[in-house]
Amino acid sequence: MTDPASPGDDESDEPDETPSGTPSDEPSTSSRENSPESSPDESSCKAAASEGDDGDEDPRDSITEGSLLRPLFRLAWPILVIQLLQVTYNVVDTLYLGRLSAEAVGALSLAFPLIFLLIAVAGGFTTAGAILVAQYTGAKGDRSAGLVAGQTITTVAALSVVIGIGGYFYTRPALELLPSDPDTAATVIPLAADYMEVIFLGIPLMFGFFVFSALLRGYGDTRTPMFVMVVSVFINVVLDPFLIFGFQNNPIFVWLDATPVVGTIDFAAMETATYAATGFVGFGIQGAALATIVARGVATAIGLWLLFSTSVGPAVRFTHLSPDIGFISDIFRLGLPSSVEQTASALAMITLTAMVVTFSPPVVAAYGLGNRLISLVFLPAMGLGRAIDTMVGQNLGADRADRAARAVRVAAATGAGVMLLVAVVAVAFTEPIVSVFLGDVPDAPETIRHGVEYVRIRSVEFAFIGVAQVILGAFRGAGNTKTAMTISLISLWAGRVACVFYLVFVAGWGATGIWVGMTVGHIISAVLGVVWFSRGTWTEKYIDEPDPVDPPSPTED
Repeated sequence: MTDPASPGDDESDEPDETPSGTPSDEPSTSSRENSPESSPDESSCKAAASEGDDGDEDPRDSITEGSLLRPLFRLAWPILVIQLLQVTYNVVDTLYLGRLSAEAVGALSLAFPLIFLLIAVAGGFTTAGAILVAQYTGAKGDRSAGLVAGQTITTVAALSVVIGIGGYFYTRPALELLPSDPDTAATVIPLAADYMEVIFLGIPLMFGFFVFSALLRGYGDTRTPMFVMVVSVFINVVLDPFLIFGFQNNPIFVWLDATPVVGTIDFAAMETATYAATGFVGFGIQGAALATIVARGVATAIGLWLLFSTSVGPAVRFTHLSPDIGFISDIFRLGLPSSVEQTASALAMITLTAMVVTFSPPVVAAYGLGNRLISLVFLPAMGLGRAIDTMVGQNLGADRADRAARAVRVAAATGAGVMLLVAVVAVAFTEPIVSVFLGDVPDAPETIRHGVEYVRIRSVEFAFIGVAQVILGAFRGAGNTKTAMTISLISLWAGRVACVFYLVFVAGWGATGIWVGMTVGHIISAVLGVVWFSRGTWTEKYIDEPDPVDPPSPTED
């Protein structure tokens, strides 16, 4: 992800205007006094319960003490699984919509950047919540972590409602403004608008799980969100074929008929009978969006129940949802650069998409398929990047800057090595993997040809992605969200967007120019990140004191 930067970001890796040692930049005393009271006994119960079942060591101790690889792996592998499951939403949609038409697959390619543009605004604030929870947890400020979590939920919930309403009414006009090939304008863009309108109506349900996952990640628990995500993806996989196709030409019945284990059942006859009884033919591309919303909504409900009604995660209480200006200002200070980063990334994606849609539908579809496949192979780097922001945040909160720096170096080396292996696998098996996502639909051979070329060219940057994800994650974990924003903005806009434009419209490379230009961004990001990291100016924690909101208990002597 990428962010714009203010001029001062080029000279310091510390959070601008919010050094941890500057009391005036921390929540004011008056705002803390007006905060909802947290009874130490009541709030500590949840924190104590989270220290581990059956006498397990407090997970925070393993992050701030002892081995580096062990906690890194413990945090990273569930994040990798979560990201894999996250991608599964889009992959499942693509798999079924590929049986509907190539235009439906292309519509997903157009839909995602515009959705990302609006959800990026709130996404930055989940990042801020995770940073603050991680640093307060490392400093043993359990009750402060709970209040930060509550304030993050309130902030993102309000933003999600605004974003959902705005997105629903403006998505179709925004898509119609894109310069596009006549065939794409007539077939792909209307489908993309249909999909996005449903998604925007469910944005609050989607954001709920994002907040839950980020807060628990900051606390050091990545496994619980993984289990919740498994439930959500299962629901999506079950609902998708029925909401897209209904009971007519539904590929799930064809696949079940071809399965030997259940071959004794006549699923084709079952589909025919069910259609005769219901007449339900599904909602097409809107059905894919509806299945995603329902599945995300279930994940949100489970996540909120776990936060408020069990010992999972930071000690959140319903009174913590009442707005606290001091903490909300901290969330905005950290969250705005991340939001700008993600928004700039979304705008860059839209700009790239605007260039891509000047090509024929097979190129547009290949671009979408390629991006989804690459998002799969990026998962190891993404897992390490998100794990390291928790490790950096908690270690800086615990005043272990030396350990935080060592963790970053270990994670970056691991990420580069793993991604080299991923690149080899991706190049070796690109064609059969791409072919899976397109059935016997028009233009499938040409789409596959372009998709294979795209993935193989992008594999050149995979090792750089492993390094870049870790370095940027470290900056965010330290609270240096403006630094991450600066590097991302330079690498994406000065690198990727500019290169694609030049290669396509000036050098005349055609579709190959898109694939080559897309490869440049992460290489620049990795180089800049390593140089900036080596300066060592990023290691000052954001928070100043562990429990600024906890008044003395009335029962204390």
